[in-house]
Amino acid sequence: MEGLIVRPISSKQDTIAFIRFLWKVYRNYPAWVPPLMMDRKKLMDRARNPFYKHSDAEFFLAEHEGEVVGRIAAIINHNHNKEHSENIGFFGFFECINDQTVANALFDAARKYLLAQGVTAMRGPVNPSVNDEIGLLIEGFDLSPTVMMTYNPPYYVDLIEKYGFKKAKDLYAYLLDQREVYTDRFNRAHELVKQRQKLTFRTFDMKHFQDEVDKVKDVYNRAWAKNWGAVPMTDEEFDALAADLKPVIVPELVIFAEKEGKTIGFALSLPDINVALKYNKNGYILPGLYHLFTKKKKIDLVRVIVLGVIPEYLNTGAGAALFFETAVNARKLGYKYGEASWILEDNERMVKSAEAMLGKITKRYRIYEMSI
Repeated sequence: MEGLIVRPISSKQDTIAFIRFLWKVYRNYPAWVPPLMMDRKKLMDRARNPFYKHSDAEFFLAEHEGEVVGRIAAIINHNHNKEHSENIGFFGFFECINDQTVANALFDAARKYLLAQGVTAMRGPVNPSVNDEIGLLIEGFDLSPTVMMTYNPPYYVDLIEKYGFKKAKDLYAYLLDQREVYTDRFNRAHELVKQRQKLTFRTFDMKHFQDEVDKVKDVYNRAWAKNWGAVPMTDEEFDALAADLKPVIVPELVIFAEKEGKTIGFALSLPDINVALKYNKNGYILPGLYHLFTKKKKIDLVRVIVLGVIPEYLNTGAGAALFFETAVNARKLGYKYGEASWILEDNERMVKSAEAMLGKITKRYRIYEMSI
């Protein structure tokens, strides 16, 4: 494409153009859910997002004749490289018109930045880390994304693979239906596990918010320590995320598993506020809050965002029990469906737990990688 320019963003106007490009790409995709502009700005803000205290990133715009035609970010997550003894970089925030030339130019810009930092491979998409939105949707394009999950046009698969990226890992989203999860077999197994392992379950106490957050933080960083791609969150990252989620947390959907008084696992689920935000066409906060309030009754699904058990208690069955306890509480609150997402394709325990509750894979996401 003659006259194509790819350049780093350098102003507030560039940041807005970077975010607003989404509306150009997705205007003909009815399943897309417009994000809140405020949240997108915060995600990119090096001063406000504590992720950038241990990571570097450069954001690029592709322009043709003064019009934005693509965007990408190149990211060095130093904590990831320390945790996994790797020397890789990431790409994220990738959006592009259906033009391979533009896509190639964007990936070239990210690759050049990462090479200058001395890394040897590029992996993604991550926006900007595994603790945020990750993965490229490869199946389920007719379905809207649930809260904090990604969506993209089908043609992105070709743009990415034709550049030379190969599959690194797939992620699954399981749909759970309240009409199907309560099989006699699973009910009996759940009660047996609770009795034999002496497990108890309790919900989040909002009156002691920070104490509860600290318990979640401890379990989260220990339970996911050995998972593929997982990176412990810093205290500042965790507290910032907790503050962001506090307005939408439903205490009954945050469940702790305890054994002999010790917290050994937890499950965090959120109502799928994307059902309401889908009506917020322009992404501004005030109409967004209005839709969240007025469309609340339309939300019939919860997303199981994280569910984990610390390593020494993995064999207690607490993970599957947390799934079940979440389903029970969600039903009491009137939710008809749950989405367990995302689950690594080779996470056998979580896959078996989702399948035991008759969950069905409705969406698949892919992480790509290539040597640079």
